[in-house]
Amino acid sequence: MEDPSYRPTYSRSQVKNYFHHISLPQRYREQAFEISKSDSTDQQLEFLTSLQQHQLANVPFENLAIHYSIHHTVSIDAHDLYIKMVENARGRGGYCMENNCFFGTILRTLGFKEYGVGGRIADAVNGSTGGGFGGWSHMVNLVTLASGQKYMLDVGFGSDCATRPLPLSNSLETGDVLQGIGAQQLRLIYSSIASTTSPDQKIWIFQRRYSPSDEWRTAYCFTELEFLPRDYGMMNYYTSTCRTVFFTYAIIAVKLVMEGEEMVGEMILTGGEVKRRIRGETEHLMSCKSEGERVGALERWFGLRLTAEERRGISGTVTELKG
Repeated sequence: MEDPSYRPTYSRSQVKNYFHHISLPQRYREQAFEISKSDSTDQQLEFLTSLQQHQLANVPFENLAIHYSIHHTVSIDAHDLYIKMVENARGRGGYCMENNCFFGTILRTLGFKEYGVGGRIADAVNGSTGGGFGGWSHMVNLVTLASGQKYMLDVGFGSDCATRPLPLSNSLETGDVLQGIGAQQLRLIYSSIASTTSPDQKIWIFQRRYSPSDEWRTAYCFTELEFLPRDYGMMNYYTSTCRTVFFTYAIIAVKLVMEGEEMVGEMILTGGEVKRRIRGETEHLMSCKSEGERVGALERWFGLRLTAEERRGISGTVTELKG
């Protein structure tokens, strides 16, 4: 009988191929399978920061499987994700549960004490006011390091994703604030949210701001309760099929940009619009009027290469560019 606590892992050769795929610096590849056993939290954080950033810069946040496919479904099976993101070598990524399920499997294979938890996206992300949150539709990974401190790692939140491990430390009490891209700052707070009936119910809240003079903006909240594979199966089905969910009626791709070992910006495609934001400066690159133009833009700016069959999959759908 299968152990219900079993979680899949990859082989060492698969992880080595992944390191090559994301261009992880050689100095980290040589010690990757030993760092999880290190007594040095600083060493672990240095490695995980590099791993997270190279993942974000080489495995895009995108929802193309929902639109550019004949099946219009999303698999979060670890084997399927590896084939899609690494083995097929076509620059593919995925949305939150795809990228974080995949990244969690990498962390687990490397020996880190890791598990996934669910998150709720803030209504403010979509421009709403009132401080509300949606249902369970996001996923992040929690990792416990040598010091016993837990950290949150997220590689699936698009252009506002955290770009380094964040300690589960209430910034309202500790003052902990970490650097994002450029002048961007990141923090976690532990607080109640407006949507609950009791202020005694507290949860971790991820916030960011674009400079020290800006107001903090809430992105999502998450729990420390482990979510099970079946939980993610239900969440994934909803977010990839419900017609009121953004992913089902809009096409998005986000890929972060590195210069050397520094995160400097991101490439963003929304619908047919392509933008590049580097060091806080936004440049509009093109407006795609046809499917040919958008498919070309995905390859040119994001390294995303679609097969002929995938390209045919969007025909007749609401997201097809008919120009």
